[in-house]
Amino acid sequence: MSNRLAGSTSPYLLQHADNPVDWWPWGEAAFAEARRRDVPILLSVGYAACHWCHVMAHESFEDAELAAYLNEHFVAVKVDREERPDVDAVYMEATTRMTGQGGWPMTVFCTPDGEPFYCGTYYPPAPRHGMPSFRQLLEAVGDAWRERRDDVVASGAKVAQELAAPRGGLVGAQPPGVEDLDAALRASLRDYDEARGGFGGAPKFPPSMLLEFLLRHHARTGERAALDMVEHSCSAMARGGMYDQLGGGFARYSVDAEWIVPHFEKMLYDNALLIRVYTHLWRTTGSAFARRIALESADFLVRELRTPEGGFASALDADSLDAAGKSTEGAFYAWTPDQLAEVLGPDDGAWAAQLFEVTEAGTFEHGMSVLQLLADPDDPARYESVRERLFRARAERSRPARDDKVVAAWNGLAIAALAEAGALFDRPDLVEAAIAAGDLLVSVHLGAPGAAPVDTAAEHGDEHRGELRDELRDGDSDDHGQDWGDRLARTSRDGRAGPNAGVLEDYADTAEGFLALYAVTSDDVWLTFAGVLLDVVLGHFTGENGEFFDTADDAEQLFRRPQDPTDNATPSGWTAAAGALLSYAAYTGSAEHRDAAGVALGLVSPLGRQAPRAIGWGLAVAEAWLDGPREIAVVGPFDDAATRVLRRVALMATAPGAVVAVGEPAEDGGGPVALLRDRPLQDGHPAAYVCRHFVCRAPTGDAAELAAQVGSRDAG
Repeated sequence: MSNRLAGSTSPYLLQHADNPVDWWPWGEAAFAEARRRDVPILLSVGYAACHWCHVMAHESFEDAELAAYLNEHFVAVKVDREERPDVDAVYMEATTRMTGQGGWPMTVFCTPDGEPFYCGTYYPPAPRHGMPSFRQLLEAVGDAWRERRDDVVASGAKVAQELAAPRGGLVGAQPPGVEDLDAALRASLRDYDEARGGFGGAPKFPPSMLLEFLLRHHARTGERAALDMVEHSCSAMARGGMYDQLGGGFARYSVDAEWIVPHFEKMLYDNALLIRVYTHLWRTTGSAFARRIALESADFLVRELRTPEGGFASALDADSLDAAGKSTEGAFYAWTPDQLAEVLGPDDGAWAAQLFEVTEAGTFEHGMSVLQLLADPDDPARYESVRERLFRARAERSRPARDDKVVAAWNGLAIAALAEAGALFDRPDLVEAAIAAGDLLVSVHLGAPGAAPVDTAAEHGDEHRGELRDELRDGDSDDHGQDWGDRLARTSRDGRAGPNAGVLEDYADTAEGFLALYAVTSDDVWLTFAGVLLDVVLGHFTGENGEFFDTADDAEQLFRRPQDPTDNATPSGWTAAAGALLSYAAYTGSAEHRDAAGVALGLVSPLGRQAPRAIGWGLAVAEAWLDGPREIAVVGPFDDAATRVLRRVALMATAPGAVVAVGEPAEDGGGPVALLRDRPLQDGHPAAYVCRHFVCRAPTGDAAELAAQVGSRDAG
């Protein structure tokens, strides 16, 4: 018998729909039921690709006896953290405040008013390593609720009050200056693992945002140490087990400091961010290795995460069925020497085992090894043959489950990555994939909740975008009879919007993706959509002092309004918004958007000096702020070869945060994009203008001169 999760659109919640636990989805109805029954809330937060979430589900939530006790003494609420990052954020802060650590699954006990009074993460079915069993915990919390109610309620109220207290010092400082960013570089060097690449120790996560800062810092200053850290880290990550040597794409993180054994879940956001890093590394250095990793990962994204509607699914699970039919972490990806020989034959099998570090003892568990490629093969043709045969054989294995919900923010990151990789590597199919994902976000997430999407493959896709652009410009309501307007849904699934409102990162990262689409397509509709989203950021996510909140001012009110300026697995909504605002201002000349970005960057200086990994994207945006950013306008007929050459050089610019606009010359000196206005041809020929704050150098039609002005390796 299914519980109340059966009608959910969340794959994670649906995984628990047949549990004997009488789960409730997050909502007032659950809290009302707790008040009616006078019992506490058990809040369980996780996500579909979370390995330990599955473990706790199998051990505890599928246990009928335990579920009966839980149902009798609690109202159980299950939350998908990826659908409700606001709920996750406030209760994770409570968890780390109470316990000193956090993680998923997150287990929180709350009063019927939602105030947390006891927090933790995974609990085993039997006492282990000093931890109580989950049943013991339930009994202890239940006893405390019945016998020491006043103390429990007071504890919850105190925690909620402390977390909800106003926080000063987040704004007011100036954007980082040269000394601040130099100090951030020195702090990064102190934290750098010189032997193995990356930062800190185990577990080791891909430091995508900090690598972007280091690339931009090198571009602005020429500092070799910054580029060395990027090159070494990118090589170590992609040669180790965290990178899928057969299918491309990266796992979530390495459980060890040597990048050998990954936590096998593959997330959309990690791969989107890393595609961009490797693409930018290639743009800086011309590294064939970086180009290969960027393209293999982009192909993985399109091949395995793209949904039928044109968006990108959230993740692939860490677990799959092994040869014995047991759900096992990493079963899809790990190999033994005998398995290699079975597929490849004894000679190629032995060669592949040596090449990929597959040993008899195993580098993972149960004698299995995760494939690594610590050195380039001595026989590239043989390598390609081996890789292709292993990839085909692996495809016959039981595949990891896919969380196929579409998250707006992560699709925005994917759009930016695929648009840039497609343009720089001359892969128009990747640009088309980015456009299709953008169409889905516009037609479903930015349209009415529940509305059917446009067919992104249809020939009328451009027409639809134009119509919706005009509606948004004119302030008209949509044609579905619902008041959705310019607001963004957090998720969709099967082409229908989910019920949850977008948070700051959704608006900021989607705007970032749309701005990248404008740069590579020159279709000003994407600039318009980015402006619509950023106007919502300024109108509904910005406090009276210019600080950003993670939820809108008219969103559901939790016991605290989430506000976190630091990066996590993705750029913080705060600094992502600052970056998109800055780029939009560079295209439009809007002082309002630039000023908002400057205020938001005020918190980057102190954090960057102390903990650059926590504010990497803010540091990257600060590099763009210091550099201008440079505004590159290329004017000329699109079918003119000279225009195409100048456009290519402009897109290859390494100048931090440079924006690129390409357009036909306007007879009246006007045009829809401010950066292109009053930019005439040069003696009747295509020309490029390099500007800062709309103050431009003399135009040039010489590709080499343009390359020198914008830091481009490609001089035409």
